[in-house]
Formats: sequence, C-alpha cells, structure tokens
Amino acid sequence: MVQGAITIQPQDSAELLGVSRILRGGSPTLIGSKGEQATLPAPLYNLLKDIVRNLEDGRTLVLMPEERQLTTQRAAELLGMSRPYLIQLLDAGEMPYHLVGKHRRIALRDLLAYRKRRGEAHRAALDKMARDAFEAGLYDNVTIPEGGSDE
Repeated sequence: MVQGAITIQPQDSAELLGVSRILRGGSPTLIGSKGEQATLPAPLYNLLKDIVRNLEDGRTLVLMPEERQLTTQRAAELLGMSRPYLIQLLDAGEMPYHLVGKHRRIALRDLLAYRKRRGEAHRAALDKMARDAFEAGLYDNVTIPEGGSDE
C-alpha cells in the first residue's frame, strides 16, 4: 500500500497527459510487458480516469482502504477542523470510535459517513434559509448591480 500523499511532479506531467489521452479514448484494456491483455472492470477504469483527472488538475491524492483506522489528528485534518473540536464531536456521540490504549481511533468509513451527513445537513439548512427568504418576499425587490447579470 502506498504511504502518504501522491502528487505529480512537473517532470511527470507529459507522461500524465499521455495516460489521460489514452483513458479518454475509452479503451479499458491493460496490456502487460509481455503483451498479455486484461479488460479493466468499469469501476476500476472510472476510478483510474478520476485519479488522472485530479492529478492533472494539480490535486494531491491520498488512497486508503475504508477499514483504515485514523488518529484523531489525521481525522481532524481530513475534516478540516481542529483536533479538540473533533474530540468534542466524538464525546457527543456524533461519530463512533474505539480506544487503542488511551488513544481514540476512527474508522475512515465512519469519518466519511459523518462528512456526508454534515454536508447534507448544511445543504438542508441553506435550502431552508433560501426558502424562508423567498417566502418573506426578500427576493421581490432584488436589483442587479450595474454591469451585472441575472443569468
């Protein structure tokens, strides 16, 4: 398993473009060094295309199995929050964890489920705010600044 983050260095970008061109061509076949061929299953082929697209965009990728156990520091970093705040969430029962000695560990799958729930809750709250503003008539007298567009 690869440890750490994966980034593409500038000297590798030309090769990455070649891989990207082949993947966009739609051929999910892998050819080995001795000419043997294997058809990639669609989920793996789509994952590979997504990985290459993200690397082309300069994003750093980290690939981990769902069963991976994370420290509270790593989990907080992945959620974009402080470790003390994450610990408050754990203590409040927002996310399951288990102890290894005196240290909390969080399964990546549980962290991803929490992030999805949190995103859905934020979207619902924003939708409610927009609906309330619309019902209150706050959108009735909206003016568009000069040079702006309503499209």
